[in-house]
Amino acid sequence: MIARIWHGTTKAEHYEAYTSFMKLKAIPDYSSTEGFVKLSFLRRIEEGIAHFHLITYWTSLEAIKNFAGNDYEIAKYYPQDKDYLLEFEEKVKHYEVFTE
Repeated sequence: MIARIWHGTTKAEHYEAYTSFMKLKAIPDYSSTEGFVKLSFLRRIEEGIAHFHLITYWTSLEAIKNFAGNDYEIAKYYPQDKDYLLEFEEKVKHYEVFTE
């Protein structure tokens, strides 16, 4: 299994609105992709900035390519992200996941 980790930031005042957007748009997009296993959605506010980490779990790198395209290390953004995000990190991180 492969974990794909994305990080984004918004103003603290957009904390709930961006969370709603993620639940309505991004998470269904991830979960409808073949090879998607599950996700963890992490969020916190620190010094007036809202931080979001989305950890998605996939069966393989090929499954991630179904979602993100062949250049799977590039972060995928939605048009609405420009209304919230303070910056657009170019890349995501991938890790092999071992469970017992």
